[in-house]
Amino acid sequence: MPPQVCVARIGAAHGVRGAVKLWTFTEDPFAVTRYGALSTKDGARQFEVAHARAAKDHLVATIKGITTREEAERLNGLELYVAREKLPATEDDEYYHADLIGLAAVTSTNEPLGEVIAIHNFGAGDIIEIAPTSGATMLLPFTNAVVPTVDLAAGRVMIESAPAPRKAIACSATSSTVPAKVKASTWRSVTSGTSGR
Repeated sequence: MPPQVCVARIGAAHGVRGAVKLWTFTEDPFAVTRYGALSTKDGARQFEVAHARAAKDHLVATIKGITTREEAERLNGLELYVAREKLPATEDDEYYHADLIGLAAVTSTNEPLGEVIAIHNFGAGDIIEIAPTSGATMLLPFTNAVVPTVDLAAGRVMIESAPAPRKAIACSATSSTVPAKVKASTWRSVTSGTSGR
């Protein structure tokens, strides 16, 4: 199966005709209507968004073949994936979260630090989360100063100034499935889906 990227999550049923609340993880929330069939992570089930309209912080969508509230309720919580190759191409120095997660993290002297397990944004800028081989995960600002190099071909990111292990920040959050791109700037910004590094 080709690499999959989560682009949406189905929420609660909306109304009685099979509509659902749909949280999208793309820069353009309506992009999910243009990808064609979306699948569950295991690829066992496929769904296509027939129609969508904007709501407060999500979309209200109808899914082809889902016509009753009961059918819609059974979909609550399902994450919808698209093949990575269907996503728009990135610009130079631009990456999706899915491109970064799993990369090795090394120091500027090529000493191993661990593996990138997530990119977060808690409101004050983007954070790269690195799981070392032992000890607590590290949460570091995803800035050009701290992460000057992302080398997808080599499968690594270079960390310029990692904290001493005793100052590592413990985090119990799980890896993000958001397929956001990370944009290079003084402070690297992350927006959902299709903005870049």
